[in-house]
Amino acid sequence: MLKIGELARQAGLTVRTLHHYHHIGLLSPTARSDGGYRLYGQADIERLHAIQALRQLKLPLEDIARLLDGGVAMPVIVDQQLDALDREIRQAQALQVRLQLLKQKFGRGELPQQEDWLASLRLMNACQPHFSAKELKVILGNLPLVAGELRLLMALVREKMDAGVPPDGLDIQPLVHRWMTLMAVWMNDDLGLMRRWGEVYRRHHADMGGSGPDLGMVAYLDRAIEHRIEALSRYVSMEEITRMARVPLAQWQAIAERAAQAVAANEPLQGPAARQLACDWLGLIDRLTRGDTGLRDRLITAYRESEVLAAAAAIPPEGRRFLEAAAVHHQLLDPAVA
Repeated sequence: MLKIGELARQAGLTVRTLHHYHHIGLLSPTARSDGGYRLYGQADIERLHAIQALRQLKLPLEDIARLLDGGVAMPVIVDQQLDALDREIRQAQALQVRLQLLKQKFGRGELPQQEDWLASLRLMNACQPHFSAKELKVILGNLPLVAGELRLLMALVREKMDAGVPPDGLDIQPLVHRWMTLMAVWMNDDLGLMRRWGEVYRRHHADMGGSGPDLGMVAYLDRAIEHRIEALSRYVSMEEITRMARVPLAQWQAIAERAAQAVAANEPLQGPAARQLACDWLGLIDRLTRGDTGLRDRLITAYRESEVLAAAAAIPPEGRRFLEAAAVHHQLLDPAVA
């Protein structure tokens, strides 16, 4: 049993508050000492916790009294407090994301125009109900990294659409590959986040500021991407596709340039330069497949046999043939694969 002063001190309240609770009949001590001091027992302390929990929900004391006297169970009150705390945490995390994004802008020396601020606010407010604070940080924090390329790609895709290129045509595949790569950069290679972003974007496109692709372009790209995934899935499973890593396009382009130079110079397949080039090429594929040689071999076959995949390959067919031949000659690749 605790005296009123001890309870106030241990609960972090004032004696005056406990007197007030007693006065209005919200919390009365169950006993008194021989000296007439108010004494609070276990049941009183449980009720006090419930009172403070409900106060956190911004309920008036009169409503709290009615709830407690009506027999609301402590587990229910604790659950309510946890729910309220979760909401406060989400709000604090969302605010933290906003402040971090502002800090990034100022750190880059940017002075955004009014429309930039409004567009960011529209996007943030549209996304906030659907993504966690961590996901918002990725979506909004990485957006400046891809915004310029995204605008360029949208313009190029629009040209193809206006020219009547079908979504299953080969001409659109290079742009589709660039689009998919850009989405991976934007979403930190999180395929689940990419998928949910697409779903939310389709449902709430009008609330996101109108700076992204319209729904007609989204549908066109969806069909083109589906066509590419369908071609790839003939050789590898969806689980393997999701497991693959991203290798920067510039590194593939560097291999392509070296292969083109080797072809132009009639580089002998048996020479050390051809061997090193084949090793470097296979090394990139090993990074892509995370060292899965079976998957590597099936990808090599896929890009050689599928015109849909080859249409967006960073390495042109002539360079690829040289690389495959050099890899086979130096016993780096099974001849059956090439």
